[in-house]
Amino acid sequence: MHYGSGSILPSRSGFAASTGGARPSRPGQLSSAILDGLAGGSDPETIRELSHTSAAALLDRVHHTEDPAVVERVLTLVDHEGVDIIAELWSHAEPDSLPGVLWRLYLLRTWMRDHKAAIARLWRLGESTVTSASAIAGVNQAPTEEDIETTADSILAGAFTGDFAVALDRAAAFTDVVANGLRLQARHMVAEYGPDAASDEEKTTRTTAARLLHTAGNLLSTAKVFRHGATLWRHGKLE
Repeated sequence: MHYGSGSILPSRSGFAASTGGARPSRPGQLSSAILDGLAGGSDPETIRELSHTSAAALLDRVHHTEDPAVVERVLTLVDHEGVDIIAELWSHAEPDSLPGVLWRLYLLRTWMRDHKAAIARLWRLGESTVTSASAIAGVNQAPTEEDIETTADSILAGAFTGDFAVALDRAAAFTDVVANGLRLQARHMVAEYGPDAASDEEKTTRTTAARLLHTAGNLLSTAKVFRHGATLWRHGKLE
């Protein structure tokens, strides 16, 4: 797990009613018009409009289908289209916007699946007893790697096929617990040392612990984005 990256939201890597834009003909894939626009170096305002329109159209299309193949293609959008193209489209969107929240949900799924063993350990550390976070996130007290992978898929799938606000609440609760696990791990790492680092080993340990705390802080910020997004969605203001 790349603790030192500082965030699950790299600047460039891994929902509301339709705004009236044309729906993509192949859900789970970006339309050729959007891809051509990105390749042509569209101006920032055009990219912004594309990001909001594509996010709303994709969500609206999946909400109106019962085809499991469509849902599967949307879940694996990053895998099929490549994270760079999707980052170009959504990563610069405002955090309190539909494309901004969707981008974070996709990155959360990718991060959870890529580091499921480490995240399972962090969950067990951060949620040592069953609390409301366990119930909200839908994760038991001692999840396996497979549980983490299943949760990653179910959170993103729930955003498209269920109540979007509930999916964001689940994502927020999950990232809160993992952030707590990181903070506890950092504290355990430096607990045996005094207030001043002396040896190279102590300095290395403290540097690693600081990176864990930094990542935890970014996760907590991401959780706030998810919660705020849930509130906006419930009030019909997430666009």
